[in-house]
Amino acid sequence: MATRRTKTKAPDSWLLLIYKVPSESSRARVAVWRELKRLGGFYVQQAVCVLPDRDELRAGMEKVRERVTELGGSSVFLTLTDVDDDARDQFVEGFRGQSAKEYAEIVEECETKFVKEIEFERFRENYTFEEAEEIRQDLEKLRRWLTKVEDRDWMDADGKDLARSKVGDCERLLEEFEADVYERTEGSV
Repeated sequence: MATRRTKTKAPDSWLLLIYKVPSESSRARVAVWRELKRLGGFYVQQAVCVLPDRDELRAGMEKVRERVTELGGSSVFLTLTDVDDDARDQFVEGFRGQSAKEYAEIVEECETKFVKEIEFERFRENYTFEEAEEIRQDLEKLRRWLTKVEDRDWMDADGKDLARSKVGDCERLLEEFEADVYERTEGSV
């Protein structure tokens, strides 16, 4: 028998948005989808999105509804308080899956792009302040991305600790690279 995860208690209520935007504009559909994904929404099916009932998410959902209306669409916004166990489990696992996937993408970005960039610059012997600064900006993007994912990880998904660790590894690699840049440019002055 499978053990059910109990890391985080599911919320007592959920926000559900059902919307329709004009079908002739993929731009409109994408705009709404992007805003809901930015909030952390889980799509139960096409144009049906759920979020945990939290004040900041409720406000965000209202803004999305305004956007749907501006785009010539319509929406229905519901607060669900009596959700059966199967639906609740589907919501929780959906949110966990979304966050776990994002954590995995951060890990992949760290292990491939970031590490490879530093390795490539070392191979080229491109020890310049400008290059170190460019890589520092990449690290800041990773940090912001991790913070956004953590802020949307309401169900305590797998992968958070590994993603944090990999971003920390990137920081250490960059510090070593910056020290080498300093030694090669300023240390000889």
